Amino acid sequence: MAALFRLILFLLIAETAFYLLLRIYIRSLRTERLEDIWDERHPAMAGNTPARRAFVRRSMIGFDKTLKSRLLLLVFILPNLAVMGIIYWVNWQ
Repeated sequence: MAALFRLILFLLIAETAFYLLLRIYIRSLRTERLEDIWDERHPAMAGNTPARRAFVRRSMIGFDKTLKSRLLLLVFILPNLAVMGIIYWVNWQ
């Protein structure tokens, strides 16, 4: 039983680290795309201006409610389902 708890703890730590890194990466991709959109719309104001930063900040407000952001939670669900399936298959077959 202690081995199962260690496995769960290790799995949660690994999932959390992977989730955080993946979330940072997805948000940075979105931020870069928004910055490119700003540069296309306002070529005279390209660069790191306060208006550009405000545009990116306003556009990123609803990002956590998008499907792409919510699908990141599968990082926690899928490995746990796989481990539970393997444990069931090994112990009851």
